[in-house]
Amino acid sequence: MTISEILKAAQQRARQMRLPYEGALLPIEAYEIWRQAPGARLVDVRTRAEWDYVGRIPGTVEIELLTYPSNRPNPSFLVELERQVDKEALVMFVCRSGGRSHNAALFAMQAGYTECYNVLEGFEGDKDAAGHRNTKGGWRAAGLPWAQS
Repeated sequence: MTISEILKAAQQRARQMRLPYEGALLPIEAYEIWRQAPGARLVDVRTRAEWDYVGRIPGTVEIELLTYPSNRPNPSFLVELERQVDKEALVMFVCRSGGRSHNAALFAMQAGYTECYNVLEGFEGDKDAAGHRNTKGGWRAAGLPWAQS
């Protein structure tokens, strides 16, 4: 698929899901956009503990949305985002399973970012029948680049 086709599908998905931001991407789509679109940024909003112990996506912008271990909102999230990502950039947010990244996309949109996308399924995907992640959807299960710390 071309970048235009991927973005069109993500925008249609967002409309179907009634999301206020630009679009909702599957992990493989986010990877292709990130790889091919000049200036596109992938922002990982998981916690430092998740990056260190679960794994990282090399080359992402890492900004905690919720701080560890308190699980409280990071008061400098938008300041850090504005310092590292241009407001005109196509920006994709990823977390563990898509919830925090949804909120990050909302906050960024409200702060004036014009092209905000959520990466559905996140880094680890949903839990499978046994209650485990990394087998049912997500960045890792899709075989996309990541590194163990």
